[in-house]
Amino acid sequence: MISKAQIRIFYLLTILFILTNCYLIITRDSLIFNLLPVAIILFFTLFLSMDKVLLASVFLVPFSVPLKEFFPGIDFNLDIPTEPIFICLVVLFLLKQLKDRDFDRKILKHPVSLCIFFYLGWRLITVFTSTIPLVSIKYFVMLLWFIIPFYFITTQIVRKKKNINKFFWVYIISFCIVIAYTLVVHSANNFSHGYSNVAMRPFYNDHTSYGAALAMFIPIIVGFVFNKENKKSYRIISGFVLVYFIIAIIFSYTRAAWVSLLGAFAVWLMLRLKINYKIVLTTVIILVGTFFIFQEQIFFKLEGNKQDSSTDFSEHIKSITNVATDASNLERINRWNSAIRMYKEKPVFGWGPGTYQFNYAPFQYSYEKTIISTNAGNMGNAHSEYLGALSESGILGMISLILILIYVFITSVKIYNKAKSKSLKILIASVICALVTYFFHGFLNNFLDTDKIAVPFWGFVAIIVAIDVYFDDFDKEFETGNKELNETNDVSGELTNDEK
Repeated sequence: MISKAQIRIFYLLTILFILTNCYLIITRDSLIFNLLPVAIILFFTLFLSMDKVLLASVFLVPFSVPLKEFFPGIDFNLDIPTEPIFICLVVLFLLKQLKDRDFDRKILKHPVSLCIFFYLGWRLITVFTSTIPLVSIKYFVMLLWFIIPFYFITTQIVRKKKNINKFFWVYIISFCIVIAYTLVVHSANNFSHGYSNVAMRPFYNDHTSYGAALAMFIPIIVGFVFNKENKKSYRIISGFVLVYFIIAIIFSYTRAAWVSLLGAFAVWLMLRLKINYKIVLTTVIILVGTFFIFQEQIFFKLEGNKQDSSTDFSEHIKSITNVATDASNLERINRWNSAIRMYKEKPVFGWGPGTYQFNYAPFQYSYEKTIISTNAGNMGNAHSEYLGALSESGILGMISLILILIYVFITSVKIYNKAKSKSLKILIASVICALVTYFFHGFLNNFLDTDKIAVPFWGFVAIIVAIDVYFDDFDKEFETGNKELNETNDVSGELTNDEK
């Protein structure tokens, strides 16, 4: 029941709005005050329907464009329209928690969440020791507007099975439109290898981030296709989408994306063959350790391969290991070595989050530079998620990131083995394989500071954690759904037999 006092306040505010608006229109010839009611409506929509706003923002991610595309001279950059929405979601979520304090503590106490707190906490400490504090503050705030909505809020939204599929499809559908745009632009240039790096602009910065996003969603779509408990029409549509994505990733010419899919396939085999995850983690550690111990001998051996990247797919695959003449590969090595040298100079706190690109220039050796290197060192990041964290936040920065990946992987394997429903097993396998594509990609690129990759990455992590925390509910829901589907199929079969 609305009180008389509330009614009076409403009329008073309305009169004040009308008088102020009339004054501005008459004296200043300004209509901008008319936006106030729109802003108020949007605010309450965000507050009351946070789940819908979050899913809508996921839909907009593939369409987002850097602000500098419209205003090249500005000193800061945001992806429009998504990042302002993310900021609003963070503010409203924090305000809501101050008011209700109803966030599930089981999520907060989960090992993955604890690793994320460690990751954010250490990054915050290195903000205060940063060589460029303003850059590091901006970078840390950016981490918050990716992690809070797409990890913490998403864990609550995906508690419902239908919202998991919504999260996947809102990105996939809008991504399909961007893929169509990219293929049309690329076809106008005869699908040339050189033009593959810019065909997706302004939506994706280059073919590497575009390829990484394609690789992340291919395992998800494969899960839709091969889940026999899905409706036939749903599987057929998913099949067409899968073919579409495969065509797109082929013409992206992104070698890192192709390699990452092989890594995802290896993890799928591990799950199917029930290989102990401890063996897998130990093997990975041994392989990485062996690489660092014998890196000089390995690079010497690889220098015999002089096949540059090419439109010919077999030649392009061969160029993956060319560290003799391929400029892209050589520049990566230059950036990696610069990151390691930066770490050696500041091993504990690093140079500060987000500062690699402003500090790496003096750490380049002349004999390691390539035709795409710059003396100013203004051409981007470390081209490695792990070495980037190492150089910017020291050894604990890299360890905190690796711990997140390890605990996500362990949690995924644990719930996969626990799940009784085949449909739930396929979902878990699809999500962990999608994440694994980025675990591999992280060796060659770093995109967790972009909405295109950060949104699905943290969203997929949230899905794994939500399934683990609310496992009994998920298992029952999937089991019930499967039984209902089987009963429907049985009834359909009986009707068909009666008709015969």
